[in-house]
Amino acid sequence: MEFASLNTFLAVAESGSFSLAAERLFLTQPAVSKRIAALESDLGQALFDRIGHQIRLTEAGRTLLPRARAMLDALADTRRTLANLDGHIAGPLHFATSHHIGLHRLAPLLRHFHQTYPEVELAIDFLASEEAIRRIQHGELELAVITLPPQAPPQLICTPIWNDPLEPAVARDHPLASIHSLTLETLTSHPAILPEPDTYTREVIDQALAPNKANVLMQTNYLETIKMLVTVGLGWSLLPSRMLGEGLIALPVEGLHLTRPLGIARHRGHTLSNAAAAFIQWLEQEQT
Repeated sequence: MEFASLNTFLAVAESGSFSLAAERLFLTQPAVSKRIAALESDLGQALFDRIGHQIRLTEAGRTLLPRARAMLDALADTRRTLANLDGHIAGPLHFATSHHIGLHRLAPLLRHFHQTYPEVELAIDFLASEEAIRRIQHGELELAVITLPPQAPPQLICTPIWNDPLEPAVARDHPLASIHSLTLETLTSHPAILPEPDTYTREVIDQALAPNKANVLMQTNYLETIKMLVTVGLGWSLLPSRMLGEGLIALPVEGLHLTRPLGIARHRGHTLSNAAAAFIQWLEQEQT
């Protein structure tokens, strides 16, 4: 069984298409079909049902899928281990980060890191923190610099780097801006613009507001969008301190003090490349 055939099988299974798999692997569609046919012949099992223009995994395909991922992960891990033997810091470093961290935290650090290790090839995916965690769990990413989950999955190592205070904020002409001492009950009675419920940041916010429940007017996962909507007076929100200013003011709310941890997430069983290990050490020097 060839690893190239397993990688092709994985690409077809994940994309649900021979043509999309071909694009992902930089192959022709006939080459992809040939590899799948050879793998099916080798295993003596059909891996896909082809019905019209759609394909679906057979029972044999569903059984092979997690095992194929495990074998390819083991191969990649072995390659990293062997490549690390000389201690040279070079090669690809593929990681994910959120738009907010990329804009407000990482940019100057990446510039200095690149100057120090010019042979490291940076590849960055801008993802929601929750999606980044999922990809790390599935071995699709080496690491991520994100909002950390309140409860980390047991197979992950999560290292806080920055404490990111969140403050209640409104536009300067918002009715709440004229109140000198607010209670949670008063705050939550006014329309709010918050991250969506399935995000780590929203989980931190909901815990801090309990037992009150916010009167949510709008929800979006992009903090820059939330800031814009708050600035034009559509409601209040809880935003990172460094995003305030430019028409926004912080509200003094009795008993409301919250922060979210930003940091590094990686898989416990994943052997780090020299580039990833150097990057993590670089970030850990920034811990605040």
